[in-house]
Amino acid sequence: MVAPAAPLAKGGIRQSVSDSLIIAKRNLIRMLRIPEVVIFGLIQPIMFVVLFSYVFGGSINLPGAGIDAGAYREFLMGGIFAQTVTFATAGAGAGIAEDMHKGLVDRFRSLPMARGAVLTGRTLADMVQTALTLVVLALVAVLVGWRTHENLLKVLAGFALLLLLGYAFTWIGALIGLSVRSPEAATSGGLVWLFPLTFISNAFVPSQNMPSLLQHVAEWNPFSATVQASRELFGNIPPGYPTPDAWPMQHPVLASLLWSVVIIALFRTLAVRKYKSATA
Repeated sequence: MVAPAAPLAKGGIRQSVSDSLIIAKRNLIRMLRIPEVVIFGLIQPIMFVVLFSYVFGGSINLPGAGIDAGAYREFLMGGIFAQTVTFATAGAGAGIAEDMHKGLVDRFRSLPMARGAVLTGRTLADMVQTALTLVVLALVAVLVGWRTHENLLKVLAGFALLLLLGYAFTWIGALIGLSVRSPEAATSGGLVWLFPLTFISNAFVPSQNMPSLLQHVAEWNPFSATVQASRELFGNIPPGYPTPDAWPMQHPVLASLLWSVVIIALFRTLAVRKYKSATA
């Protein structure tokens, strides 16, 4: 059964911003009331930091640095940070699917709200949660030996690019959450494509070590562009490390911005359209 059409919201952009912030506040309050969601969301990235740092760090050969556990830890963290923000996709999709399943989205749609406010508010709340996760993860990384070698402005720019990528991917999660029938399906659908995306990349090993076809895929992967950009801005690229010839690797900051903006524009449009036509 199609949900009743919502009365038209008035106020244009101002109304849309206001509605989005109200929904974001609602979701942040909900997160505070269920802190275990945030806590369990921290466990996986922390495990990756420890496992990759101490299990694989002494066996991976980095061009320009050789087998150096300290250099690999610095090389690794850009990938771990990026993986963490993109894995928020599954949580965003599951949250929206749960609201759909409970009928909450239909109630929102019956109100005179901006059409994209429910989804925008949800993705903004998820971005705040992701930012908190990054702060904790950065502290853990420092404890295992990660250091930055650029000024504070560049370091903050690196984290900003990571958050922008995470925000872009939450819109993919929003579309998945609106397209499935249960939160469990949204969680599975949000993760199944993320593993190849994050592992066929430069996140954990140099793309130069991959077979030719996978190397090209990794170098044009939007995930890889953000990883490379964050490494540059953090000063975590080993001296003598060869930069691949692919354009996104030569201009990673610009490539990361472009990829994120394109993903947001495309998947926000698709998600809002799906939201308007959602059925009860």
